Amino acid sequence: MLKRFYIIIFLSFNLTTAQVTCKRAVLLMGSGFDITVVADTKKEANTYIDIAIQEISRIERLISSWDTNSQTSLINSNAGIKPVKVDKELFELIQRAIKISKLTDGAFDISYASMDRIWTFDGSMKIMPTKEAITQSVAKVGYRHIILNNEAQTVFLKLKGMKIGFGAIGKGYAADKAKALLKQKGVKAGIINASGDLNSWGRQTNGDDWKVAIKNPLNKNNVFALLPIHEKAVVTSGNYEKQVTFNGKTYTHIIDPRTGYPSSGIVSVSVLAPSAELADALATSIFVMGKDVGLNRINQMQSIECIIVDDKGKIYYSNNIKN
Repeated sequence: MLKRFYIIIFLSFNLTTAQVTCKRAVLLMGSGFDITVVADTKKEANTYIDIAIQEISRIERLISSWDTNSQTSLINSNAGIKPVKVDKELFELIQRAIKISKLTDGAFDISYASMDRIWTFDGSMKIMPTKEAITQSVAKVGYRHIILNNEAQTVFLKLKGMKIGFGAIGKGYAADKAKALLKQKGVKAGIINASGDLNSWGRQTNGDDWKVAIKNPLNKNNVFALLPIHEKAVVTSGNYEKQVTFNGKTYTHIIDPRTGYPSSGIVSVSVLAPSAELADALATSIFVMGKDVGLNRINQMQSIECIIVDDKGKIYYSNNIKN
């Protein structure tokens, strides 16, 4: 999914305390990560940032479908052949992904990786795919074909050629794990920003909550929400640059895994949730479900908030957002 830094982090510094705020930008999981840590010294902060980087790299080795040695690749290569025993961590991640699939009626589905790539959004596509081609493109997609054996801790993809991928939750999960590890190490405050998948904890050195400003992607000079965040994740996803228009209708690059048709009508979704993994998955789902269904689903969930910008630039808030 296309991620854009529509989130601006506002940092305040307290010169009367010994604590310092250090931030480092790094390339991980094929994306830009910004890691911010509050510590007693700059040296200590950088040590903690190194620990976070190591943890994110470990997650990448576990869930990468590009690494032929990863457990995820082993699951995919044995699709339709045999179950694969995996680490508890990966097994539980897949379990949670399936729960989100059920919650969103399949709008979120890690088996989207099985989808045939018949749509292009780089300007090269001149003719819309046929209805038959679109239907066929998702023939191997479906979370119900992911068979988990709790006792044996195995994962089996029923259909030959089926694949799973964590592109829609992987960076959010990595942000959550890095945060959890740093908190375990005694880091009192910080932010892990995984290319738009942001998780925070603690407060700034002056005692204030971290604050994020969310911009309208169709009017980047307009900040329409300034949100204090404390022990919360925020994910903002943009979907307006990769698009194609046929018969007067504009389609964007997030595909509905149930139908094979691209999403339309929404250009930006911001979700606030207890974890970046969940926020990431729900942001993807809202693009697929659409504004009305997406808002209705979020309004039924506790501790979840969202902001949606449609393709006309109009902004919609869930019921429990504090705007």
